[in-house]
Amino acid sequence: MQNSTFTVNSEKIDTKSTRFVIEPLPQGYGQTLGNSLRRVLYTAIPGAAITSVKFNGVRHQFTTIEGVQEDVVQLVLALKQVRLAYSGDKPVTIKLSAKGPSEVTAADFELPGEVTIANPELLLAHLTDKTARLEFEATVETGFGYSPAEEHSTNVVGVIPMDASFSPVVRVNYTVESTRVGRVTNFDKLTLDIITDGTTEPQVALTLASENLLGYFSAIANPVVEAGARGGSAMSPSKTVGSSISVEELDLPTRIANSLQKAGFDTVATLLATPRAELAKVKNLGGKSVKIIELALRERGFELA
Repeated sequence: MQNSTFTVNSEKIDTKSTRFVIEPLPQGYGQTLGNSLRRVLYTAIPGAAITSVKFNGVRHQFTTIEGVQEDVVQLVLALKQVRLAYSGDKPVTIKLSAKGPSEVTAADFELPGEVTIANPELLLAHLTDKTARLEFEATVETGFGYSPAEEHSTNVVGVIPMDASFSPVVRVNYTVESTRVGRVTNFDKLTLDIITDGTTEPQVALTLASENLLGYFSAIANPVVEAGARGGSAMSPSKTVGSSISVEELDLPTRIANSLQKAGFDTVATLLATPRAELAKVKNLGGKSVKIIELALRERGFELA
């Protein structure tokens, strides 16, 4: 095993951006760590976003609201840019009510105590006269990565599903340079620039990404042996070592992972304790999704009830 002694220094550029310098790394490890962390930072850091909206008096998005300069499509596009922090498990509703003439910003939202907005200065709409009114309520959910509007579709008239970008990480850049230790010059220096939307600190995002990778590498170094295989004891799968691993570590499609987490399935143990028929009833899941879950569990040595 190679010596993994190195330092991690950070330099805060502004409130949303931090530069991390990791050195000295063995030759080649700069690219290995930089690329791995970059991919995980973009896809596996939890965040919150607006997933649907309902405007008073509006039945669909291809229309206008009297006294509002922007049409409904433009309002929806503006709402996609609202960056929120919310750590709850269940969807929560935020509301906005404004009268004209005025400029409506994200600061005008009525928020529950557990929700905060990182960009309250964001301009949402212009109300052109004193008779203009803009009233709507939006649903905020937590998740990972990107979720298309189709995953939030509903039969409720007037509710407009929205594409949601949950990731709080806006941009990740990394560079690898040569550095020296004593007379040896073929070590790597990894410089990692992380920019977030303000809802999560770059240091927190880097820690979460590192822990995520650590979980996968630990599973490779200490693989779970399938119950009964190679003469092993026929233990119940739900009691097999590793059943406490998170659902995120099963590498399921984003839609399925989000649906499971919203339904309260956070660990493999909770999945193993639920029959197939019950899983198929979970919102946005079905028979095909359950088969995908079952295959992912089998790769870890588990069997659904």
